[in-house]
Amino acid sequence: MNVFSHPEFDNHEQVSFFCDPKTGLKAIVAVHNSSRGPALGGCRMYPYATDEEALRDVLRLSRGMTYKSALANLDLGGGKSVIIGDPRKHKTEELMEAMGRFLETLGGSYIAAEDSGTSVADLKIMGRQTSNVAGVSARKGFDGNPSNGDPSPATAYGTFVGLKAAVKHKLGRTDLTGLKVAVQGIGNVGYRLARHLHEAGAKLWVYDIHQDQMDRAVEEFGATPVSAEEILTLPVDVVAPCALGAVLNDQSIPKLKATVVAGAANNQLEHPHHDEALMKRGILYTPDFVINAGGIIDVFHERTDHDADKVRAHVESIGETLEEIFTRSDRDGRPTGAIANELAEERFQHIPAQKDQHPESLAKAG
Repeated sequence: MNVFSHPEFDNHEQVSFFCDPKTGLKAIVAVHNSSRGPALGGCRMYPYATDEEALRDVLRLSRGMTYKSALANLDLGGGKSVIIGDPRKHKTEELMEAMGRFLETLGGSYIAAEDSGTSVADLKIMGRQTSNVAGVSARKGFDGNPSNGDPSPATAYGTFVGLKAAVKHKLGRTDLTGLKVAVQGIGNVGYRLARHLHEAGAKLWVYDIHQDQMDRAVEEFGATPVSAEEILTLPVDVVAPCALGAVLNDQSIPKLKATVVAGAANNQLEHPHHDEALMKRGILYTPDFVINAGGIIDVFHERTDHDADKVRAHVESIGETLEEIFTRSDRDGRPTGAIANELAEERFQHIPAQKDQHPESLAKAG
């Protein structure tokens, strides 16, 4: 398995492979760029079919975190980790502790947070062995409610804010009553996004690999359940990918009937040219690393000031950033993803000689 010649390798600073036969842990950590600060990103646990699939995912995800933090104006770099295994079958306390020990060996170059397949409880177990975890402190959440550190509510809210910005720009409407939205993935973030949309009056179609999560959305939000094959091809206004990435590709894009794509999943484009393919079809693509930045914003503030009002205002600025991207895209006739990439690169490739001091608390457990 090649790394430096891998098609998703993008001058990553560090890629580490970990194996612990005693617990069954197999994990990969990738640090993409730390020019703005320490690399912070989620620890994902997923039953990848192959090691190559896991490597591809962690390389793509870590790069996305660099761009996400830059566009969210955070003093953070980009990193990600993946644990190969089914979280419903293979996750144990011993395995999480082993992951924590391995994170400690990285010396703070990467700080782990919650992601698909892991929870705040898992991060706290890792935290027994390392200080390099984040998103584990009990505090007042951005919505005024108590929070245990889970960034999912902020990610979902930011995605909702971004979806509204895209709908306003593309469809010219601010009222979501009757808006038709297909949500692919009803996990921690997708479920909360669906709730925001339901409360705003939208009509929902949902799919998830776990039947119980789909059933909950049907019962609580009056959503219509559909199959994996249908969810992206429905005649709706918005498609919201909230599961794994690479769902926008040569096969799916020609079948899309929605005019807006706005969801929380990372790396929704299988390849960069799919950005332009969506634009040519008249579909407004909301760059995923912009719209789903609410979680990393929340974690950053947890490590610094814990000010709920400041977190909410910062998350809501996602809409303003997207409007800037949409406007430049219209003006220049170029895809939204390309515009977002350029804005991010301006921020992490050209760092002033004297940067603001990065909060030391970012590298501490809560």
